[in-house]
Amino acid sequence: MSTFGDIYEDDFNPMNPFENLLSQNYRACSYQDFKFIVYLHAGTTYILVVTTSSPNITGKFSILTSGPNNIALDPYTQILTSCFIGQKCQFYKKNIGITLDDILHDEIRPHMTLSGQTILMKINTTSTMIMFVGGLINGILSIITFQSKGLRKVGCGIYLLASSITSLLTISMFTLKFWFVILTAMDLSIHLAVVRGGCVSIEPLLKLCLYLDGWLNACVAIERAILVFKGIHFNKRKSRRIARCIIVILPFFVMGSIIHEPIYRELHEIKTETNTAEIDRWCITHYSPFVQQYNTIILFFHLAVPCIINLCSALFIIFGSARQRSTAQTRRTLRQHIYDQFSQHKQLLISPMVLLILSLPRLIMSMLSECVNPSNHQWLFLFGYFISFTPSMLIFIVFVLPSNLYRRAFKESLTRWRRLFHQ
Repeated sequence: MSTFGDIYEDDFNPMNPFENLLSQNYRACSYQDFKFIVYLHAGTTYILVVTTSSPNITGKFSILTSGPNNIALDPYTQILTSCFIGQKCQFYKKNIGITLDDILHDEIRPHMTLSGQTILMKINTTSTMIMFVGGLINGILSIITFQSKGLRKVGCGIYLLASSITSLLTISMFTLKFWFVILTAMDLSIHLAVVRGGCVSIEPLLKLCLYLDGWLNACVAIERAILVFKGIHFNKRKSRRIARCIIVILPFFVMGSIIHEPIYRELHEIKTETNTAEIDRWCITHYSPFVQQYNTIILFFHLAVPCIINLCSALFIIFGSARQRSTAQTRRTLRQHIYDQFSQHKQLLISPMVLLILSLPRLIMSMLSECVNPSNHQWLFLFGYFISFTPSMLIFIVFVLPSNLYRRAFKESLTRWRRLFHQ
């Protein structure tokens, strides 16, 4: 058996075999053996890694050591931290960020039905279905409101109709993602092609819907600001034309920015240490440092920029309206007009701030170190993950309920639908 030897100082990182490497040797002693002449220091731990020159070869071997002092040889067992997944020689380094797969993986009991799962899993399942029903109601009510032709005479109504649809898709994809993680972990007999397809596609599609929702809300804010700026010179026809073009282009723009995700997502099957017949499936990503940096920038861009646009637009509307009124009504000061506009449009400031706060948990979890173990704080991570999808359930509450125009259009649309059902 031809052997190959490496010696390391302090630690051995299998993901980077040149880290801490002191020396390596192959066939220096004889045709099949390696030989080291290394100066070792007392009190320092050294790791000797012995392998074969060809893969899948096993057998007995002996190690002979000599020197001025005694050398203790002990079996070295590397403790795989939460930075890695798998066992012993079959493991992979995790990527930066926490996903739903990471949070729930150790909590799900394989080969058991939902009734046999932990109380935490049952609570998560109930919460998911409540969010789905709430999001479904929100989406349907919003679509009923914004399908009105009167509201779609300007781009704002077109954006909100598209946002109602994407919010419905977002909460549906969120529910699909949750059940995919649960069912594929509980039932290991599901065909590998199905699991691999879901691993590669569901998370990017979920992000696509989530990001589209945020950008469409930002488009609404920009259009409102332009309306205040243009005043009576606002061109409704041009607004509709631009809105239709943006709705067509925006999905391609968002998908193009996250196209790297399905490329780098992989499904790995790992035999468990307790039962070699048992297969543990992990859906993980392997980003290079450059792609990881790009992914971080894109994440910030899609989550933070729409919220900032909403906030800046709200401030522009308030101060712009106050300036216009101060010009027309000179009896009152600009400060008084600003105060009145803040009171009248305070929901424009509150909404983006709430949306930004709700998006922060997802942003933070996406930036966490790969060595963070979500099992230690499952409740906290699950709360942060679930709450980051609540903005997709608030379109009707944020846009329709505070507006007299939208409420009136909703009531008219509801009356029209009732008449159709009674005919």
